[in-house]
Amino acid sequence: MLLETAARPARTKPGPSLTSDQAERIRRIRRSGAYVLLIISSAVFLLPFLWMLTTSLKSDADNLAFPPQWLPDSFHVENYVKGWTGSLPFTRFLLNTILITALSMAGNLISCVLPAYAFARMRARAAGIMFTALLATMMIPREITLVPKFIMFSKLGWVDTYLPLVVPEFFGVALYIFLLRQFFTTIPQELIDAARIDGASELRILWSVMLPLAKPAIAAICLFSFVGNWNQYLENTLYLRSMEKITLAQGLGMFSGQYVTQYNQMMAVALLSMLPILVVFFLAQKTFIRGVTLTGIAGR
Repeated sequence: MLLETAARPARTKPGPSLTSDQAERIRRIRRSGAYVLLIISSAVFLLPFLWMLTTSLKSDADNLAFPPQWLPDSFHVENYVKGWTGSLPFTRFLLNTILITALSMAGNLISCVLPAYAFARMRARAAGIMFTALLATMMIPREITLVPKFIMFSKLGWVDTYLPLVVPEFFGVALYIFLLRQFFTTIPQELIDAARIDGASELRILWSVMLPLAKPAIAAICLFSFVGNWNQYLENTLYLRSMEKITLAQGLGMFSGQYVTQYNQMMAVALLSMLPILVVFFLAQKTFIRGVTLTGIAGR
């Protein structure tokens, strides 16, 4: 009897059904709550940027005012000109940064596309083990390899040149290989088989079939590489010593050391150095988001 009672499903009293007006009201309340949460989150993330912007337009007296004030008494746009054309050659730093970033991006693309295609579409012994070993390298912090890399590049005589910053980028990045491999696995096998029947080689298939379809993933990798190399500071400081070879990130560090109290000019130069990243992101925003989404959810 007890077993029958326990096995018998409990009777629940049906709740009152909502009318269409009540359901619509609940949806509006939820949507409004989501908008409020998004606005608050956006304001939190935008506060540092707004503080940089207002600080870059303040006078020296407004910067030293206590308590700190958000808006300046008068706007000083000339801080941007004074900061950029001061005692430090920021135009030269910009050209150096563009050169290193462009070469590093090219190295990342060349070195990551080939192994990604091989892992995705070619069969070989121990391919799974090699791919697992590749993923395992992502767990190693980059800072751990700084000392042995510096010793090696010092013995090669590459210190104070761009070679330690550019050459390693031509040997692949595990994260980029993983993302490209995930995207390549989503391309239908029938396309590759048709190309092989037509006599296309593997390199021809990669160039003519895979790469045109992988534009979103390639755009995402280009943006990751661009941001990473543009903002690189630690390794640049480690290898580059001459004033004519240092980059924007290093220049900003030297700026804060020379002009400790002129935060307005420092913030102005920092905003100018951010502009290329913002322009690239907004121009490639749709492609970048599509690439990240596809490489993130389509893995097999």
